Amino acid sequence: MGEPITVSEYEAAARDTLTASAFDYYASGANDELALRNNRDAFDRISLAYRVLVDVSTRDPSTQVLGASLRSPVFVSPTAFHKMAHPDGELATVRAAGRAGTVMVLSSLSNTDVEDVVAAATGPVWFQLYVYKDRNATAALVQRAVDAGCKAIVLTVDAPLLGQRERDVRNRFHLPEGLSVKNMLPAGYGTVGEQPTESGLAAYFAQLIDPSLCWDDIAWLRSLSSLPLLIKGIVRPDDARRAVETGADGIVVSNHGGRQLDTSIATIDALGPIVDAVGDAVDVLVDGGIRRGTDVVKALGMGAKAVGVGRPVLWGLAANGEAGVLGVLELLRRELDLAMALCGAPSLATLTRDLLAPPSSCATK
Repeated sequence: MGEPITVSEYEAAARDTLTASAFDYYASGANDELALRNNRDAFDRISLAYRVLVDVSTRDPSTQVLGASLRSPVFVSPTAFHKMAHPDGELATVRAAGRAGTVMVLSSLSNTDVEDVVAAATGPVWFQLYVYKDRNATAALVQRAVDAGCKAIVLTVDAPLLGQRERDVRNRFHLPEGLSVKNMLPAGYGTVGEQPTESGLAAYFAQLIDPSLCWDDIAWLRSLSSLPLLIKGIVRPDDARRAVETGADGIVVSNHGGRQLDTSIATIDALGPIVDAVGDAVDVLVDGGIRRGTDVVKALGMGAKAVGVGRPVLWGLAANGEAGVLGVLELLRRELDLAMALCGAPSLATLTRDLLAPPSSCATK
């Protein structure tokens, strides 16, 4: 097969490259994987009621999110353990994100030090944060991200424990020899080892991640740095309003790629009510299930400022390193550009909710 021309072809190439355990770790969802599939199926249920006879001779897919200029409204969502996909790991990913003109959100569970990732970046890097039971270690991690030059903190709030990913249980998932949670090595929390009856990462979360995290802790987290704070993992309008009230600078509508609570609402279905609830108080981003340029159109039409992709980036990384990640981001940008033209939408501002059908699920209030 030649160069992949769709995200699904990159996934097929990645499957041929990765170990079975690594592929299952990246690809799997929780339990019966209904939420994983629903993220994708929910996009397919939305049709586009395109406009005609609009001048689309030029299109502009660029945008700004929290002061960051993006060449297109597609950013790199946080995903863990990139060195399982390619020896260059997160360094390849951040270089590709810079070449694509977008943001990379670096996972707390990176195989590469945050300082090295930011040093290799030519675009903005945001740092995704899990809060550990050891709050001193958490504060030190935030300070490292600040000192390294990260431009925002993205707090994940939907993982007090790890979802039951049955493929990982069967594989007894653990990090291969030589790989670690690099940023947590100074605190002694760098090992994700093999367990006799469960996923090593699930055991890691149960032992180390703080399940008592609550809204009152947002003030403490904000006190650690002056960086913008986004809250990731919100699917309810009331939680979105609470996030704004506690001082969040942005919201990421996300169900963790269907990897946490199975049968959870699809993120594109959650998006519209959340946008309606918070208005323009903060930037609202979304991830989960985005595989085509038309998916980007639907998410932006529903009110998202930008969309994140996670697994597609890993498929590109496994298939061809930095060039593969860039290939994924560029094909989504090209698909978005074509979809904008065919929708009669020359700018992102013209991707409005009236483009979406059926009205029963997508109409503006």
